[in-house]
Amino acid sequence: MLRANVLAFVIGIPVAIVQLTLFVILHGALELKVTSDGLPNVLLFFMILLVSIVVHEFIHGLTWKIVANKTSTTITYGVQWKTLTPYAHVNEPLNVNVYRIGGFMPGFVLGIIPYLLSLLLGDTALLVFGIIHTFAAGGDWLILWLLRNLNRETLVQDHPSRAGCYVVGG
Repeated sequence: MLRANVLAFVIGIPVAIVQLTLFVILHGALELKVTSDGLPNVLLFFMILLVSIVVHEFIHGLTWKIVANKTSTTITYGVQWKTLTPYAHVNEPLNVNVYRIGGFMPGFVLGIIPYLLSLLLGDTALLVFGIIHTFAAGGDWLILWLLRNLNRETLVQDHPSRAGCYVVGG
């Protein structure tokens, strides 16, 4: 997990730079406003960020549940305390395309969509939120990259304690 997190971090930096650069090109200088009532806003932002980490994992599980038509008991959630990494884990083999969709959705919903909205609206808070969650999905993007050459009918089994999955058939 630690190795995957470090690799995702290294890959995420250039992506974040590109995102910031595009925002600045479209909207001029980056303005972060801190006012006398700014502390409650900053605390609210960080509370939303913490909740969204849980939502990220819930999106993985919910997507796998819906797309693969699995029961709630098939998905488990937790935190790997050694690396402070939250996770959603599906306990049964999945078609690799279902696994890919579940891997893609949190970064898309919490990262890409808010980032695109920030470009449209010029909203710095959405920009920061979108960049953080695009960055946070780096491990998911890495797994998707590693699965890119598998046949769509391949079955994979989510690894119970590490990032990624086993190829089990197809």
